[in-house]
Order: sequence, then structure tokens, then C-alpha cells
Amino acid sequence: MSQRTDTHAPITTEPAPGLRFQVAAELFAALPEMAQDVRSKPTAGMHSLDFRRQLLLGQTPEEAATFMAFALAQRHGIWWGHECLQASPDLLTAQDREMLVLVAAWVGEPDEDHRYAALDTGFAADPRGPGAWLAMATGWSGGSMSKQGLPEVPVPGFLMGRALNAAVMTALARVPQEKRRRMLEHYISIAEVLAKSG
Repeated sequence: MSQRTDTHAPITTEPAPGLRFQVAAELFAALPEMAQDVRSKPTAGMHSLDFRRQLLLGQTPEEAATFMAFALAQRHGIWWGHECLQASPDLLTAQDREMLVLVAAWVGEPDEDHRYAALDTGFAADPRGPGAWLAMATGWSGGSMSKQGLPEVPVPGFLMGRALNAAVMTALARVPQEKRRRMLEHYISIAEVLAKSG
């Protein structure tokens, strides 16, 4: 039996139901603000998971995590952030743990009360660590940006991804330098599992 000798990764053909868009370029078109955070661009028709793999192997592998912060559907993305923070429990502060409880409550029951609880607590946090950013991402997953009872102000579509990216990158920055690449790869593998889940 001959072994494969090329180094090209297989092309994703199966749908990934946990993604906002299957095609990476469609995500960039829907959220043009992403271009401020992810400088690399996908080729036409490239699957989002294939683009994620390309970024991870590129010169700035952190862009793979940034891309996934925008690419994952709302609940999948927030749970991804939760699991990234939980991957280093010894690096979490009491504030981070408080925020994770609020985030998990919203993932379990994504209603307006849980969303506002996360948003208001995260926004008031000082200093703003990864848990606070994740709580804000939860609050910006949809609905209105204004306080309850005030006229609604729709959340811009890119805002959740930007806050989620801040949460994941802030958590990664706490990881000792010599372990950071391995942890980044772990984060990306979690994102892939969630992207493929329904």
C-alpha cells in the first residue's frame, strides 16, 4: 500500500453546522470589519475550516483564532471562549470565574435576562480580563446594545467576534511563552470540534 507523499491538507467537503458561513469569503463579505482584525484573505470558494488551517500554518497563527471568533455561530462561539478560558483554570481570576458562570448560564438558556446579566456585569468589570471580554461578547451576541427598557439599538454583527477575540487572546497572553503555541493549537482544535457540531 503506497503512502501519501504530498503535504497538502485535505479540502473540507462536509458542512460545518456550527459556522456562520461555510465559505470564508462570504463571512468577510458579511462582516467587512473583520478585515481590520484578520489581514490574510481567503481564496474564492475556500471553506472556512480550510482557511482556518491556512492561517494556523501562516506567519501569524493567532489569526486563526481571530478568524474563528468571527466564524463560529453565536452560541458555538461563546462556548468556545468559555472552553478556551477553562483550558487554563490556574490562570483565571475570581472575576473571570464569576463571568464564566454568567456565560454558561446564557449558553444553557440564551434569553434576554441571561444576555443582559452577562453584558452588564462584563461592561462594569475593572480591570477587563478575558472573562469580562467573554461576558461582553455574550451580551453582544444579538439583541440590543442599550440597557433594558430603553429604545433598542441593534448590536453590529461584528462586535461579538471582536469581543470574543479579545477574550481568547487575553487568555492566551497569560499562558507562559513556551506553552503558548501548543495552547493556541488547542484553542483551534476546540473551535473545529464546535464548528462541526450541530
